[in-house]
Amino acid sequence: MLDLIFMPEAWAALVALIVMEIVLGIDNLIFISIVTNELPEGQRERARKIGIALALILRLLLLVTLAWIVGLTAPVIDLGISGPVDENGHPAFETAFSIRDLILIVGGGFLVWKATMEIHHKVDPNPSSELLSAKKETAVFSAVIAQIIALDVVFSVDSILTAVGMTPHIPIMVVAVVVAVAVMFLAADPVSNFVNANPTVVMLALAFLLMIGMVLIADGFGHHVPKGYIYAAMAFAAFVEMLNMLARRRAAKLGRS
Repeated sequence: MLDLIFMPEAWAALVALIVMEIVLGIDNLIFISIVTNELPEGQRERARKIGIALALILRLLLLVTLAWIVGLTAPVIDLGISGPVDENGHPAFETAFSIRDLILIVGGGFLVWKATMEIHHKVDPNPSSELLSAKKETAVFSAVIAQIIALDVVFSVDSILTAVGMTPHIPIMVVAVVVAVAVMFLAADPVSNFVNANPTVVMLALAFLLMIGMVLIADGFGHHVPKGYIYAAMAFAAFVEMLNMLARRRAAKLGRS
């Protein structure tokens, strides 16, 4: 540990890993914001704190069992199907799946289902939507926590495997994970309140979850989409939505004057 303090490359790896972990934590934070806003207002902050604390605990437990985590990338199921190949002669999709792949596929499928259901509830003009909205106000606290735990597992596995790929030093991983989760903890309430107060932002956040879910599924099937593309698209969409919000506020001010 003392040797790492005097290694410039260790500090560079720490900074890079902290930034990467914070960026990866955005996915987790968006999901926590969406599902906790289903709860009565008095329970939301508590649920967010529990969800983020569980995310930290899961990540640290995975770091303790690092050898087991690395082993999650070994194939455990091989369908033995000779599917189509691309122009380079590589299989068009994965037929041998590791535990990590299965976790990503199931977690991505859950995200797609959750985001699709939430979008449907918001755009369905039938009276049943009002009934569903009323039920959401009395959402069971334990059910929301269970959803957060399920996705915390998916995001934690992805986070730790990313850390393993960036540095071999466990102390650096621990510091980066703790700092990233601390940032999530500080940002959770402002992000959730902002999302809840702006209906169009809610729809944008759900669209992000839908996209993230599809990316996780694709990754599970062996098609890795560079995360830089994903977050660049999310940043651009958020920028456009910010311009729309500014335009609406400007129009509202002019209307009142």
